[in-house]
Amino acid sequence: MSLPSGGLGITSTMDDMNLIHQAQRHHIVVSDLGEEIDLELGHGDDDPTFAHNPLLGVQPQDSSTEELSENKQMMDSQLPNEEQNLSRTQPVKRKKKVVKRWREEWADTYKWAYVDVKDGTARIFCSVCREYGRKHRRNPYGNEGSRNMQMSALEEHNNSLLHKEALRLQQASKEKIIVDKPIYVKALMSKTAGSIVEAALKRDPHEAEFIQSVQEVVHALERVISKNSNYVNTMERLLEPERMIIFRVPWMDDRGETHINRGYRVHFNQTLGPCRGGLRFHPVMNLSIAKFLSFEQTLKNALSPYRLGGSSGGSDFDPKGRSDNEIMRFCQSFMNELYRYLGPDKDLPSEEMGVGTREMGYLYGQYRRLAGHSQGSFTGPRVNWSGSSLRTEATGYGLVFFAQLILADMNKELKGLRCIVSGSGKIAMHVLEKLIAYGALPITVSDSKGYLVDEDGFDFMKISFLRDIKAQHRSLRDYSKTYARSKYYDDAKPWSERCDVAFPCASQNEIYQSDAINLVNSGCRILVEGSNMPCTPEAVDVLRRANVLVAPSMAAGVGGVVAGELELKECNLNWSPEDFESKLQEAMKQTYQKALKAATDFGYQKESPEALVHGAVISSFITIASSMTDQDSKGYLVDYGFEFNNIYFRCITQHRSLEVCILP
Repeated sequence: MSLPSGGLGITSTMDDMNLIHQAQRHHIVVSDLGEEIDLELGHGDDDPTFAHNPLLGVQPQDSSTEELSENKQMMDSQLPNEEQNLSRTQPVKRKKKVVKRWREEWADTYKWAYVDVKDGTARIFCSVCREYGRKHRRNPYGNEGSRNMQMSALEEHNNSLLHKEALRLQQASKEKIIVDKPIYVKALMSKTAGSIVEAALKRDPHEAEFIQSVQEVVHALERVISKNSNYVNTMERLLEPERMIIFRVPWMDDRGETHINRGYRVHFNQTLGPCRGGLRFHPVMNLSIAKFLSFEQTLKNALSPYRLGGSSGGSDFDPKGRSDNEIMRFCQSFMNELYRYLGPDKDLPSEEMGVGTREMGYLYGQYRRLAGHSQGSFTGPRVNWSGSSLRTEATGYGLVFFAQLILADMNKELKGLRCIVSGSGKIAMHVLEKLIAYGALPITVSDSKGYLVDEDGFDFMKISFLRDIKAQHRSLRDYSKTYARSKYYDDAKPWSERCDVAFPCASQNEIYQSDAINLVNSGCRILVEGSNMPCTPEAVDVLRRANVLVAPSMAAGVGGVVAGELELKECNLNWSPEDFESKLQEAMKQTYQKALKAATDFGYQKESPEALVHGAVISSFITIASSMTDQDSKGYLVDYGFEFNNIYFRCITQHRSLEVCILP
């Protein structure tokens, strides 16, 4: 609809007053350009006056809501009674009733536009493209106000080539946007350790997650580095991944539209053996997160009973809200590029955030077709073609086993302890299961919108109900409709609930400094990391000062690595749950003892809250560094080279080998 004009004898002051009345009634934003506006009052393409008249009779840059109100009162007081009566009787063009009916339903369509001044004229700009034009200026309700016109006008905008290109560029440049968030740099005791972090910062200044992980590791290795200066060079070489693969993933949705996402796979270090690591599908996935995850996985695999390298990867694809066919097409396109870097002796992926049994099945099926064989298997999919049916439970169960080992050294047990768990995925649910089996009282789970607390504690029946809710993509809020003693808190985290042990199992950096303070005040004494790097550096400092014992994810999360290798190496499909748990418990015990021994060897007290964190890192690093030294991973020493008959000979005396290169 167009704004009413003043062509019926009304004065310009009266015209301004009508405009102000409509602006206030329909909440048009006049003061700040770039805000959302009610496009129902804007001129459309069919209004020939659009190019000559501004949307409002006031200057957008200088007006505000308060000024509009003051001007309205001033004009009301100045206008004679006749003009005021005239304003009441003046027929104003109203919106059609059909538009009113659809107003709330189509409120979201306002989000795609904003008002700005171009060449002295107010224009309606696309909020994505930052451009205006015929297909970006249409009223989303259509000129007739009918539902069909609403739909067609909105589709016309969304399907315009300019708008599509803007969306594509916006998606492709997500990771290039540098957020003004300073990287927290810890104060290290030695200049040598500080130089390692400084070099990493200089090389990758914008990779916040990776730098944070590097700082935590270097901090744990300060005593090791101070005793052996040769480890400085080893650490610097370890911090550079062996291979980083970034590739395009084109795929088609159910409407036939093509989308482009970005895929990642980082082979961080293969000194100990072939790589193993997860795949994560999440909108915020980027190279920094892929490097941090693969670095953590490298250390975790080195701490396990098996000789494995570390890798990780994924994509910024969001599987939420996508159909099975869309996810299948994406996974197949993803594997079309990645398959050449995979294999039992190269790298095998496993489940991570956003990647479950369904996704792993699609990925493995495409890998098998492209590779032409089915040697080995991806870790995670169904038992009928991959291995142990208890693979998905291993990580969650292992966390609880690790907590039980810690408590056993304190002459305590899990029975009767209040436990809070974040997340509601596979790991969190299996943590709940095993906590209940040990007699503990788990009371919370969470999702991206809030957390659920049940003061009576969860039981196996309630866990089954939670799984049904998640399978149906419903909110955890629905749980509280069935169980009266439970409550769901929007936009909140569970760390303020009274507890003895905490299990963060959601994502990295989910515990901020304020959350750590809440944990300490809530009585938490042990924190078992289910997710990689769940605490920010500031939160780690709070927990350390409060003497909260932290079980790092690289030690407590080894269960998934153990189960995956048992699948591949022993291939025993007839294990009972008892046999599997027995093997898993033994592996967790070895990992726990290995971390404690490394900590005590370098002067950390067994009772220290930092013992497990530092011990796990020290043990992993020394294992990798020793293998790098044995294999002389620092590279060849070239003595000399010479050319003869267009053939270049390079003599490498350290390995007593000769490389020959035919020159062009």
